[in-house]
Amino acid sequence: MNKSSLLGIILIALVVSLWIFYQSMTTRRDVTPEQTQRRREQVDSIQSTIVPPSAARQLPPVDFIQAPPRTLTIETDLLRVRLSSEGATIRSWKLKKYRPWYKDSVPGAIVDLIHPGAHEFGFSFRTITGAKIVATDVPFNFSATSDTIRLTGNETTTINAIARVVGGGSIVRSYTFTGSTYDVKTSITLNHLEDLIPQTNRFINLEWSKGIRYQEGSSVDESNNAVAMASFNGDLDELDAKDFHAPELRTAAGKIDYLATRTKYFAVALVPPAGFDGTAFYAGQRFGSENGGHIEQYSLAYRLPYKGGEQKHDVMLYAGPMQYDTLARYGLTNIMNLGWKWIVKPIGEYFMIPTMKAIHFLVPNWGISIIIFALILKALLYPLSITQLKSARKMQLVAPLMNEIREKYKDDVQTQQQETMKLYGEYGINPAGGCLPLLLQMPILYAMYSVLSLNIDIRQAAFLPVWITDLSIPDVILSIPFKVPLFNIDKFSGLALLMGATLFIQQKQTVTDPRQKGLVYLMPIMLTLMFSALPAGLNLYYFVFNIVGISQQVWMTKFSKTKLTLEDIKKLPKKESWLQRKMREAQEIAQSQGRTLPGQAPRKGGPNGSPSKRGAKRR
Repeated sequence: MNKSSLLGIILIALVVSLWIFYQSMTTRRDVTPEQTQRRREQVDSIQSTIVPPSAARQLPPVDFIQAPPRTLTIETDLLRVRLSSEGATIRSWKLKKYRPWYKDSVPGAIVDLIHPGAHEFGFSFRTITGAKIVATDVPFNFSATSDTIRLTGNETTTINAIARVVGGGSIVRSYTFTGSTYDVKTSITLNHLEDLIPQTNRFINLEWSKGIRYQEGSSVDESNNAVAMASFNGDLDELDAKDFHAPELRTAAGKIDYLATRTKYFAVALVPPAGFDGTAFYAGQRFGSENGGHIEQYSLAYRLPYKGGEQKHDVMLYAGPMQYDTLARYGLTNIMNLGWKWIVKPIGEYFMIPTMKAIHFLVPNWGISIIIFALILKALLYPLSITQLKSARKMQLVAPLMNEIREKYKDDVQTQQQETMKLYGEYGINPAGGCLPLLLQMPILYAMYSVLSLNIDIRQAAFLPVWITDLSIPDVILSIPFKVPLFNIDKFSGLALLMGATLFIQQKQTVTDPRQKGLVYLMPIMLTLMFSALPAGLNLYYFVFNIVGISQQVWMTKFSKTKLTLEDIKKLPKKESWLQRKMREAQEIAQSQGRTLPGQAPRKGGPNGSPSKRGAKRR
């Protein structure tokens, strides 16, 4: 490695270190009290959007007819939901087909999206006295005769709950469940509450206040995917809480399609009727948690107007897996982050997800399905990869000639560059020939990363019974007592190590420039450290991808009947690339003006090696 390459690597490492240090300072856990207070005042400036802690509330000066406490359990093919008579709110929302990360230590545990002790999907409003009423202050009577309701298939049931105000007026809530779906049709009806809700604040807020309970072992991984979002006026806006203990709030106004929040694999969406035109709020906070982790909580709220008399508002509630086909039934696929909308996302959405699903239909083991998909994708990318391999092979063949040029003109960089360009022209070599195919593959590789990282079908899916028992998390084979600086990891993935080893072999096969030999070792080490935190399924894909690439290279150089030689590439038709033309033109201009290109050592004479006229005149 020459001095320039070494200096470049040092500068890259320095920039990365400074960036990580800057990020750690700007997202530190201990924000000042003044910052926290200012952010809270900003959030509180919009009334009645986020429910305050119960300890900070006073009992509202409104009398409701008392009702006995009661909890209903609704069990469908997919859900087990508990509704409380306190506000007709949701106490538990379990997904029967999914289990939390601690499933092995707690047999029978299933995913519950509601935080322990929370009363979710409540409401709030201001009274004529300015007091705030929240859902848990309001006692409801359920119409159901049984405390347990079971549904299967297409069976449906509607549960009504009513809260009556002393002196007249009522609030009615309803939930309609279906046996085979995750969505629930809900409504809230305000009846003759003109004397309770003032004209100046005549609205009620329907709220999902505490986000989604985390279900994975890594809170950092969950938080990296957790956001709140609003789809309105044709746009999708995401809110990501980044500062600790500093709440953030946004407002959406106009034609609102839905409000939603997600974690890595699960989502909650509140979908109003088509054409809904109003105001909504979405907010988030980040909190520190044990073992250096952090948790993000997001709240969603619709401001529903009340014009007097009897007024009903419908909202569809979806709380379930972030599974593409399921979300597609409700027009909620944008909740999934599948990459850049115009290039990356369509690849994952219309090719990778359907293809992987079709393979898995035939091959039940998800690990084998990923291997088959990697082979299919490698075959489809063969025209690009073979172009890249041929370019690398040409560079290997002319490497000895290039080394001769460097040795012969080691004290004259400009002549060295000129002779190298002549060599490229003589053998028809494009210096960037291996880069363009790689760039064209980048959107596909990024789409693969998004699909395999967020595909809930791979969650807790085993490949090998002893080693890779969950393709959605890293397959840790080694732990160390400290975290590696910059990469912040203390666990190493077996598949990441194999991926790094195969990358090293590929680099050794293709890198022939002695000045770039440092990259042969540096890139595999860096990517091994980075990929040790990625899901095993993703590393399995890249490992298979690399194995096929190595096999192609070995076949081309050792066994192919059409192996390229120097004479072969010299006889091939020559076509000057855009980059070659620009480099040649730049050198010709520099030579005619008696100067050097940036990065080249100045020659001792003019264009022909003799002193320039200007220099001769001065002497």
